[in-house]
Amino acid sequence: MTNAEKVNEFLDRAGVWFFLTTDGDQPKGRPFRFHLLQNDTLYFGTGTFKKVFRQMTANPHVEILAVRGSEFLRYDGTVVLEETDDLAEAVLAKAPAMREVYNDSTGLRLGMFHLTDGTVEICTATGEKETFAL
Repeated sequence: MTNAEKVNEFLDRAGVWFFLTTDGDQPKGRPFRFHLLQNDTLYFGTGTFKKVFRQMTANPHVEILAVRGSEFLRYDGTVVLEETDDLAEAVLAKAPAMREVYNDSTGLRLGMFHLTDGTVEICTATGEKETFAL
């Protein structure tokens, strides 16, 4: 199992996890659910009209925090925005409910991104820790 697959599986099993940004000097966190593993890269998406998108554009250093039972995962990295809409279109084709929000009629776009220069920590309640780059 690759490191990206390991993180993807952890996020799948956690269900809802938290995406952390900053707004000026204030930390901001919000629940996320969407992630996509493709070609050993984890992709995430959010509306380009949302505060979280503006925050990660202003400061691309972010962190993901997920909890699964007595384990938790921290994944920090630098946001890289996807320059084409191909990935967003593929996601929307598979998720009709999202297409109701993100479409030409509403004018709302789904911004896709991945993280680079990341470090992942998977920790247990007993203090065991696995750390790797992603």
